[in-house]
This record gives sequence, C-alpha cells and structure tokens, in this order.
Amino acid sequence: MAEFTRVTSHVVPLIVDNVDTDQIIPARFLKVIDKLGLGKQLFHDWRYLPDGSPRPEFVLNRPEVAGAQVLLAGDNFGCGSSREHAPWALAGWGIRAVISTSFADIFRGNALKNGLLPVAVDAVTLARLVAAIAADSAARVTIDLESTTLTLPDGTTAGFPIDAFARHCLLSGLDELGYILSFQEKIENHEKNAHVS
Repeated sequence: MAEFTRVTSHVVPLIVDNVDTDQIIPARFLKVIDKLGLGKQLFHDWRYLPDGSPRPEFVLNRPEVAGAQVLLAGDNFGCGSSREHAPWALAGWGIRAVISTSFADIFRGNALKNGLLPVAVDAVTLARLVAAIAADSAARVTIDLESTTLTLPDGTTAGFPIDAFARHCLLSGLDELGYILSFQEKIENHEKNAHVS
C-alpha cells in the first residue's frame, strides 16, 4: 500500500447524496479476486451508455478531471452493501481521497484499510468547496494527513477526524497485515524466549 502523507490535486465533483457501493462498482464486477482493472468499472452504469461507449456528460468522462486524485462527494457516500471492491475501484481510477460530509461506516473502514482516505468535513466547508470548483474546475485542494487538514482553493483550512491507528497505517503505507509484520522480529524473539524453560 502506498504511503499517504499529502496530496494536492484538482477535484472530481460528484455532488450526489447517498451514493451506494453498487453505484460505485456494480455487483456484476465483483467476481474478481484482485484489484487490477477495477478502475475501468468505477461508476460503470453512470459512466457508460448501454452500447459501452462513454457517456459524455458524466464527470469521469470529462477531460478536465483527468489525473485528479480527489473525489468531492455528497452526503452519506459509500452506503449500501459491504464490498472492498468499492475503494479498490476508486483507487484503481486514481482517487486517493474522498471528501464528503459523511461516509457509511463499512465503506470508511474498507477505504482506510485499502489506502483510500475518507475526509469528512462540515456542510459549510463542503458548500465552499463546491462553489470554488464550480467557479474554476482546475482549482486545487491539499489534503495533509500529518496535520489532518484540508486546504481549500482560497487557502483556508479545515480539520478532519481520523482514527489514530488508521492514520498511522496510512502514513506508513501499511495495511493491517503489514502492520503486524512490522513486529516480526519482536514476535520471533518472543517465540524463541517463550519456549525457554
């Protein structure tokens, strides 16, 4: 998992409330057991026409969002069924962080375990960010995980909450298994000493 310390990026605005995990990655794409290629299926049913061609008006198909690493979402992002494929698909497209006023608990947990940072802000901050992006689609935000701050295009900042353990793992580029393995030497020493009578 890549370390997450600081990201500065323009934004993909998807200001829709209650985006569920089946919209993020439809169930028919869940048969895979690895993450490769899931970015192509991100928001598939909104992103593509029935013939498979890109829907021109959908935000991910607009040239100005190419290379963006931050998704700006409506309230209650990631609700619905539990599927790790949702953060896998977002990360596969290139998204490193999602900004919203709230996240479904299971989605938040899955995101943090897979290197995707959910940034929860208040409604006023979200509205200011939406207005800034509407005025300038190239406007950039900075998300600093070390200071847990979001810097808006006008230079103002807002803090965001994150669990201390999840923050440590993201800053270190560790998933839960990687965190355990970081103690391998201590574990092996304990095992050796535990067998001494």
